[in-house]
Amino acid sequence: MIRILLAEDDTSMREYLQRALVRVGYDVDAVGCGTEAMPLLEGGGKYDLLLTDIVMPEMDGIELAQKASAIDPAIRVMFITGFAAVALQGGRTAPEAKLLSKPFHLKDLVMEVDRLFQTEDQHGRL
Repeated sequence: MIRILLAEDDTSMREYLQRALVRVGYDVDAVGCGTEAMPLLEGGGKYDLLLTDIVMPEMDGIELAQKASAIDPAIRVMFITGFAAVALQGGRTAPEAKLLSKPFHLKDLVMEVDRLFQTEDQHGRL
C-alpha cells in the first residue's frame, strides 16, 4: 500500500484530505507542521509521498521537502498551497516536486496522486 505523509497546518483541511485519501486506498499519516513530520521521517518510516502545504509555522513545506529528500531520496513530493507564486520564488523547491494550488477539488488531488504512482508503475519503479 502506498504511504503518504501529509503535513498541513489547517486542522479541518488536514482531516478532510486525510479522510479522502484513506477512502480511496492510501495509507496516510497526518501532522500539523514540518517539525511534527520530522520524527516520522527520521524514525525509519518509509513514505512514498510527502504531501505538504508550503506556508506552515515552525518549518515550511519547502524546508520539510528538502529534509525529507535528504533522508529518503526516493520520496516523492507534492506541494499544496494557496501561495505558490510567492513561496516558490528563488528555486527553493525539492527536486521533481509537483504543485497543486488551492483552492482545488478533492478529485484533482486524488487524480494527481494516482497519476504520480501510475507513471511509476509503468516504469516499474514502485
